[in-house]
Amino acid sequence: MALHVLFESASGFSLFLADGIDEIEQNDRTSVVADINRFGKVVKLVAFQPFESARDALNQCNALSEGLMTDELRTFLEINLPKVKEGKKPKFSLGVAEPKIGSHIFEATKIPCQSNEFVLEILRGIRLHFDKFLKDLKPGDLEKAQLGLGHSYSRAKVKFNVNRVDNMVIQAIFLLDTLDKDINSFSMRVREWYSWHFPELVKIVNDNYLYAKVAKFVENKSDLSEEKIPGLTEILGDEDKAKEILEAAKASMGQDLSPIDLINVQQFTQRVMDLSEYRKKLYEYLVTKMNDIAPNLASLIGEVVGARLISHAGSLTNLAKCPSSTLQILGAEKALFRALKTRGNTPKYGLIFHSSFIGRASARNKGRMARYLANKCSIASRIDCFAERSTTLFGEKLREQVEERLDFYDKGVAPRKNIDVMKAAIESTQNQDDEPIETNGVASEVPQTEKKKKKKEKRKLDEELDHQQDQAVISNGVNGFNPEEGSTKKKKKKSKDEAVPDLSESKKKKKKKLKSQDDE
Repeated sequence: MALHVLFESASGFSLFLADGIDEIEQNDRTSVVADINRFGKVVKLVAFQPFESARDALNQCNALSEGLMTDELRTFLEINLPKVKEGKKPKFSLGVAEPKIGSHIFEATKIPCQSNEFVLEILRGIRLHFDKFLKDLKPGDLEKAQLGLGHSYSRAKVKFNVNRVDNMVIQAIFLLDTLDKDINSFSMRVREWYSWHFPELVKIVNDNYLYAKVAKFVENKSDLSEEKIPGLTEILGDEDKAKEILEAAKASMGQDLSPIDLINVQQFTQRVMDLSEYRKKLYEYLVTKMNDIAPNLASLIGEVVGARLISHAGSLTNLAKCPSSTLQILGAEKALFRALKTRGNTPKYGLIFHSSFIGRASARNKGRMARYLANKCSIASRIDCFAERSTTLFGEKLREQVEERLDFYDKGVAPRKNIDVMKAAIESTQNQDDEPIETNGVASEVPQTEKKKKKKEKRKLDEELDHQQDQAVISNGVNGFNPEEGSTKKKKKKSKDEAVPDLSESKKKKKKKLKSQDDE
């Protein structure tokens, strides 16, 4: 039986005839495949069909990866393979790389296909010497086609929502942490620098941002007068503190600074203020991104802790793959390996420790609370990663469960079962889907509008049918048909007319029910 081999390359479809290679011993096949002179004698190119464009190549590649035969491939095989007479078995078989595409070709064209180690060995040789079989190919053309198709295929496969890119969250939380460190060190530098001029201000104003604002506003302490008290109260929000600053400035022990030194201090305080304001904006950005990417995780454990978990895991998908025991100690790897090395106690929590739930739990129940919270975080991350529709309902329900668990540890109140909570969350999401969509303040339910359209179409069809029946009755009466048949048709029509009021009453009842449901 002759063996034809289908080879799909980046440039097009090609069909080869393998004649005599099965007679070669299995040990010598690898050497035959490696040598083009010997391999070219047993495997010959029968036909080659290039792709029309790069888009066509991508479509063919996508279809083959899904195990589907396209119309172009079918016509190529039907033209170039030997014709089979009706009722007779084919005297050849087609070798393919994937069994899935082979079964689809057999179902559609009844061409027997095979995919085994022997066929894969032949395909390996064809792939190795493919540029030798095609004489018209220039050097480098095949590599360019493969590179272009590879890039386009990868782009098509990596289908992601731009609003749900977790890399932005990872970068934002890293920047937020570095900004916190920088703002803290810069604020300490401002305090130390300005304290040479006005040392009493440190004890009055504790907040770093407010200290920088006051230092920028006061500038030279000797110029501070009662006229500046309203400005100070606006910054601090407390008139008593503003008066205290004024009194401290009058009896200050600090040394005087030159105008150039004061200008440098003012510029540095402005930088610190700008960094603090940017930090606030970045935090707002992080909150919005977390609500888009992981709304359930954010509502359960908070935006900052959730973002830290995602960044430590590498991505939301990696976090979703982590079991709850791994998620519990994320961020405490050094302590874990130290404990394993010294055979001491392993850590109970990592990044989860920054959650408010762990802080609220008693020292005895901190480990239990961390384990329970890690369990709920893993559920929330999986819902966020794999759910098609983003919602915060599951996160809110999981948060309620954690609150109930805290009450159980403190007061002994029995919490609800996880199944009941999840059922309630699923029902609430389904109710949200069924809620009417508001457009310009008017609520309009999508399914009801579709029903109304269908009813209108049915009414139109019924009216047309009645009209046709009336015309048929009139024509029958004119042509001299039996009057009894006409009377029977009229009776049927009357019975239809009598049934109409019953239908209208039922419709009225349905409308009343719908109104009562809407009122509820």
